[in-house]
Amino acid sequence: MGENRRLAAVVKLAQGMAAAHTPRESWRAAALGACQALEGNFAALSVWERERGRLRVLVNVGELAPGEEEFPEDETYPVHQFPEITEFLHERWAAGGEPNAWVETDEGPAAGRPGYCHQRVTALRRRGRRCCVVAPIVQHGRAWGELYVARTADAPLFTRSDADFATVLAAVVAAGLAQTERLEEARRLAFTDALTGLANRRAVDMRLEEAIERHRADGVPVSLVVCDLNGLKKVNDTLGHAVGDRLLERFGSVLSLCGAMVPGALVARLGGDEFCLLAVGPSADEVVKAADELCRRAAELEPGEGVACGVASTEDDIGPVRSARRLFRLADAAQYRAKALRADRPVVAGREGPEDPVVRLLDEPPPAPRTGAERRRFRGRRPPGGRAP
Repeated sequence: MGENRRLAAVVKLAQGMAAAHTPRESWRAAALGACQALEGNFAALSVWERERGRLRVLVNVGELAPGEEEFPEDETYPVHQFPEITEFLHERWAAGGEPNAWVETDEGPAAGRPGYCHQRVTALRRRGRRCCVVAPIVQHGRAWGELYVARTADAPLFTRSDADFATVLAAVVAAGLAQTERLEEARRLAFTDALTGLANRRAVDMRLEEAIERHRADGVPVSLVVCDLNGLKKVNDTLGHAVGDRLLERFGSVLSLCGAMVPGALVARLGGDEFCLLAVGPSADEVVKAADELCRRAAELEPGEGVACGVASTEDDIGPVRSARRLFRLADAAQYRAKALRADRPVVAGREGPEDPVVRLLDEPPPAPRTGAERRRFRGRRPPGGRAP
């Protein structure tokens, strides 16, 4: 491959990773870009999990052998099977060298390799591949993982030049992964409540809009729990904000625990003492059961005073839900009713019969504002007995 083609391949790989929106997309773009740049038939990206002493495959692309998956759930290899990871690389870096790529073949040693690795040779033979190039990926001066590209028996062997090019590609991949991690962290911060670690209002708004679209299109049940932590202001005023923050954190943990009862639920802090749980798919009864457990557990939190909890679900008799705003207002109104009643259980919109107070209150048109003439006529009316009010 000429220098111009290699330069174009590097640019294409970098652009592919830059266009990725999720870590998975970034991993796939890295492996696919490297596979194409090195004219391979297969490529994989793996991460070195130090705490577990293993290489974990993140993605496989190209011509997959039997048993290989694009995004494997648990394809891992003990690091001790790859001594170059724990020995050669560290020795080279400790001596000031660079983590250069090397080539393995189905017969053993090849260009630019650090030392014979029986496991890689065996894997090549088992999967019908002739050779591979292995390029360490370095993040912050430490081995992050490896880029692996292989060719089948009908393709030429990788050369020393290919190994050098793989080293360059691994550096580009490392930069792309770092950028992805930074973007992912920025997204996490944008949609996470800093105090509790739960989702925030922005995350709820986005998820709820998507959920209502699914409900309108396919009839998927959507349920929302809105709750208000009672007594927080009193705790802040008498015991201090540090104690209040601790109460919020503890309640967030309880909400997370109860949310785990509902598959796929999103739990969030809306702000201040307000929290919510959003469920898409599970039945309204499952959500109410989780809300009931939440009320029970919250009542045991000290120095709080329990929680006021309201539930609104498209499965209940609340009328058509055409917007996220309507479902949110119903759940919020149910929460206010729970607070007014000092209820120790959730109030569920639409479950108090045809004259459900929550739905009726929300659906009643607001009184029309009086005009100036009407106000004057009202003031000028005389009650029985003759005196104006």
